[in-house]
Amino acid sequence: MTAIPLQPPRRLIEFTLDGQETRVPEGSTLLDACRAAGKDIPTLCEGDTLTPKNACRVCVVEVEGARTLAPACSRRAEAGMDVRTDTERARHSRKIVLELLASSTDLSTTPRAAEWLKEYDAKPARFGPDAARLNEEPKIDNDLYVRDYDKCIQCYKCVDACGEQWQNSFAISVAGRGFDARISTEHDTPLTDSACVYCGNCIEVCPTGALSFKSEFDMREAGTWNEPAQTETTTICAYCGVGCNLTLHVQDNEIVKVTSPHDNPVTHGNLCIKGRFGYQHVQQH
Repeated sequence: MTAIPLQPPRRLIEFTLDGQETRVPEGSTLLDACRAAGKDIPTLCEGDTLTPKNACRVCVVEVEGARTLAPACSRRAEAGMDVRTDTERARHSRKIVLELLASSTDLSTTPRAAEWLKEYDAKPARFGPDAARLNEEPKIDNDLYVRDYDKCIQCYKCVDACGEQWQNSFAISVAGRGFDARISTEHDTPLTDSACVYCGNCIEVCPTGALSFKSEFDMREAGTWNEPAQTETTTICAYCGVGCNLTLHVQDNEIVKVTSPHDNPVTHGNLCIKGRFGYQHVQQH
């Protein structure tokens, strides 16, 4: 039986990537091409379920003939391009961006941040102890998740996930300008008084841990969070008939948080409050 394609095949675009002839489907980004070629390009604000915002600028590459470096997460591949990912200019730019981020933001829970800082020989301390840090206490105003703005890099992924790209709740947005810019609820109200529906989709896309499960936050504070020891099991949510897939993160035989596969055609990584946070009944003793 012949399978019927869900969409017409895309034609291939040919260009040069680090001296090698490369072909990718039309519409692919340079980051897509780099990943397909096995090249490790750092990125923070890019997400596989959201439209790129070009906010973090750590994925920049050099395109021959272009005046400025191009963000690989959003720049589309074009026929005849000559792209270089590891030039001195691109590496220097990534180094500066990482230094600026790490000097003003707590990247301790950002996956791979320490690895990238070492790889690019970034020295955030050179900006001195007076770098623009918020030095705020984490906001704990509900029992489900915590907001730690000291870890926020303002990538806008949470804003997009809460807004028009997914949830359409518009409970959070960017407030202020310049050094005073931050992610906030309307009028900086507590989450319990905002339009938040506690779907947790903002947590799902946060790249730094600025948004985290209250369970994870408490375990990190207690020193008991042990991610390498956790197991992940994907199952189907039993609350309704939609059929959302849940990935249960289990440590010491207890569910510590719930995510959802980003490649699932039903959820695309998104869940409702019941699916993401309503797991306590499973482990009642």
